[in-house]
Amino acid sequence: MNPINRDTVRKLSRGLPGWPVAITEILNTLDDPDANYNVLIRAIQRDPVITARVLWLANTAALRGQREAEVTDVSTAISLAGVSRLRHVVLISSLNTFAQGAQVPSGTRFWTHSMAVGVCAEELASHVGEPVTASRALVAGLLHDVGQLCLYQADRALMQQIQQRSRTDYIDITLLEQEAFGVHHGTVGGWLAEEWHLPENMIDAIVHHHDPAGAPGSPLVDIVHLAEALTQALQLGGVAGDRISTLSTASCERLGLEWDENSRALFGRMEARTRHATLFFESLPSPTAAEHAHR
Repeated sequence: MNPINRDTVRKLSRGLPGWPVAITEILNTLDDPDANYNVLIRAIQRDPVITARVLWLANTAALRGQREAEVTDVSTAISLAGVSRLRHVVLISSLNTFAQGAQVPSGTRFWTHSMAVGVCAEELASHVGEPVTASRALVAGLLHDVGQLCLYQADRALMQQIQQRSRTDYIDITLLEQEAFGVHHGTVGGWLAEEWHLPENMIDAIVHHHDPAGAPGSPLVDIVHLAEALTQALQLGGVAGDRISTLSTASCERLGLEWDENSRALFGRMEARTRHATLFFESLPSPTAAEHAHR
């Protein structure tokens, strides 16, 4: 097939669902806790699916406590669950719905892998204490493979073949994509991120997560790169038998990371939180059921 370029991606992106407005709003206020509260309310109330999921969360036994009455308003739900927890629900629910709308074949494990990398990036950002907020690292991790959605739009069967060959023959997927499309998913994801007006450091993280040497001096790039490597090493996100394709020692040095006995607690948090996130979102009402419950 003809090589994919920026103009091709712009056209292919029209076959993707609309970029969630909630994510853009939250991204613009990640460093402002007060603004986050108001933005969360607007983002939740705008989407009936997310509204139903948030109210469902607030009415679970773990959060209701001694409350007798059912929680029926978003403000009460936020006070019970907390801004940080509900921000996770809004971000991950929005991106999950976006990925489902792109109709990526379920066997690719695209969503579970993206969620695992997002959680690991968030934990890593908190661990190293770099000038990157944990929430921003979460979003960058969730979006790191977004370019694959566009490549599936270009040739679904070919992308499935590439995915399978990458796993069975242990070949870096970017090499196979480059051979087939003339470009790999990192570059494509960067073009998409530019179309969506995402922050520059997030664009860099998407473009260079397989090759952090391409953006030296960006802590977010290093964090997302290492988060994916750790996701593979710990076999998180439903990719059993996976192995690390690349791990940049320079990224480890820039972040001041040493893999010693003290790393076990970090790995434990990554495993526990990824498992919890997977179970939690599997237990959420489906979009159809959520809309019905909200009505």
